[in-house]
Amino acid sequence: MKTDDRIVKEVAAELERETCVNLHRFPLFLESVDGVLTIVGEVEHIMAKKRALEVAAKVQGVDWIIDRIHLVPATRMEDGEIRDHVCAAILAENLLSSCAIWAIVKGKPEVVREADSAVGSIDVAVKDGIVTLNGAVTSISAKRLAGVLAWWVPGSRDVINGLEVSPPQDDNDDEVVDAVRLVLEKNPFIDAAQIMVSCKEYIVTLKGIVKNKAQRQMAEEDAWYVFRVDQVVNLLQSEE
Repeated sequence: MKTDDRIVKEVAAELERETCVNLHRFPLFLESVDGVLTIVGEVEHIMAKKRALEVAAKVQGVDWIIDRIHLVPATRMEDGEIRDHVCAAILAENLLSSCAIWAIVKGKPEVVREADSAVGSIDVAVKDGIVTLNGAVTSISAKRLAGVLAWWVPGSRDVINGLEVSPPQDDNDDEVVDAVRLVLEKNPFIDAAQIMVSCKEYIVTLKGIVKNKAQRQMAEEDAWYVFRVDQVVNLLQSEE
């Protein structure tokens, strides 16, 4: 194994220059071995996590990244409480109403909703504040929405969306736009009608007018939460 201090130094330098990442308040541990970069630590919001990964991936010599960056939760919760909130959110979502839901408790499944005519199934497990979703759903939008619902639980530190889409569907920019619009419409604190969403090569652009800076950031965070979004260009204007 070859440890590469050059890569670590270059990634650290790039992270220092990234305005979304605050290494002084939220330091990240970096290690590079044989082209595999491991990043460990906590950050304050999803934008910092995604930008840190994006910046690191551009450094020459980084072939693979092991992502162990987690969010500082908005509210500290026990794993069981997080799991219950995620299950409740999925249970209440019409788009996921055909799915059976199972809570994974101490490694064993416990039924949350089991329907005879269920199409799809979602397993919800939580460990150390990290939510893992497994199973299968019928559309890419359903997969993406389930992931965002998990992110929205205040105690969530990270979401691993392992849901499969059955039957398989081709993903594309239009699917991403549909998912981002769906998520914005479900956020009660945002007027989604005032936001235009576009996407090119999994880079999402937001345009329009929102009431304040808090809503501007919230809309960007919602877009980042959507599975497979590689970058968000926030051109939203604030009335305040």
